[in-house]
Amino acid sequence: MLTSSRMQGLHPYVPGEQPKDRDYIKINANENPYPPSPEVQKAVIDFVQNHPEKLGVYPDPDSNELHAAIADMLNKTGSVLCRAKVEGGKVTPAPEDKIPFTVTPEMIYSGNGSDEVLSFVFYAFFDSSKKFVMPQFTYSFYPVYAGFYNIPMDNVPLRADWTLDTEEMLKRAGGNKGGIIFANPNAPTGLGLTRAQVREMLKSASSDEIFIVDEAYVDFGGESCIPLIEEFKNLVIVRTFSKSLCGAGMRLGYIVANPELVNVVTTVKNSVNHFPIDAVAQVAGTAACLNPAYYAECAKKVADERDSFYNFLKDKGFYVLKSQTNFLFAKKDGIAGVDLYRRVKEQGILIRHFNTAGIEDFVRITIGTKDQMEKLKIAIEKICL
Repeated sequence: MLTSSRMQGLHPYVPGEQPKDRDYIKINANENPYPPSPEVQKAVIDFVQNHPEKLGVYPDPDSNELHAAIADMLNKTGSVLCRAKVEGGKVTPAPEDKIPFTVTPEMIYSGNGSDEVLSFVFYAFFDSSKKFVMPQFTYSFYPVYAGFYNIPMDNVPLRADWTLDTEEMLKRAGGNKGGIIFANPNAPTGLGLTRAQVREMLKSASSDEIFIVDEAYVDFGGESCIPLIEEFKNLVIVRTFSKSLCGAGMRLGYIVANPELVNVVTTVKNSVNHFPIDAVAQVAGTAACLNPAYYAECAKKVADERDSFYNFLKDKGFYVLKSQTNFLFAKKDGIAGVDLYRRVKEQGILIRHFNTAGIEDFVRITIGTKDQMEKLKIAIEKICL
């Protein structure tokens, strides 16, 4: 065999369908339907046209300007964009989302998409000799990384209402001593824990074990746990530019944590790739953070459209979970999930179906523009006749 035993045991992540042979309405990968802000476009064009020499040299390996911009954005907007108040181009956080301390650049680590960030987090904090705890149904890259790094998992089933069983997660974590990770709001359910619930978990968990909360979708209506970082030194928050910051194509993600944990992840990065974020992505990400009003308005539009489509599905007899994300998780009695996916696709629209035991009857619908969702309504009405 030419390949290693490690390679033979890999089970790669399967992303949302990326069609090449037809112009579909693509609402299957939880991408934002809106483009980055005009300021991002201007910054990238200016960089490429007026500073081409910077493309020929290595970028800042520590992304200092980007980290400063991320910290400034979090301080100005609070921790949830869709609830931030936009007035005269300026943003102020909703009272419940205001961070009670100043986030500093030293509390930020960024990488080539939150997937790479998660990979480094897994390597840095989970151990091959101890099981880490995660929900049975959550972001499907977690078990991929567990397999990649040979880290044992302890999957905790969700409750009957599809919420996280926090008591069982804490019980198992206490026995395993290997840490906890979960998405909040969770994927693919779209349901989230409150900050108070997460705080109670942290109070009950061992301060010697890592506690990772993946907030990829929190800007669409969840409750961020960034305000808890000062109180709990073992807490790591993972975030992404791919969802609320309209930047899935830029491949930017980051963590917010105490500087000691940031330094640990940075050490992992410097042992793999000293320059993970390219120069153009750093420019684009910095420009995005400097224009938070645009993204707060985009997040609000997505959240409003999500709630409207939730009501539509309920009226059509769907069982649908009340989401805090940019997607809905739904099923219809009498129509298998895979059949609903296929019949919608036949009408030129892509949604997501997971061929996973326990959730195979569901489809996940990313929230698009109002026009896109109106077309999906027409498709669903034809199917439900």
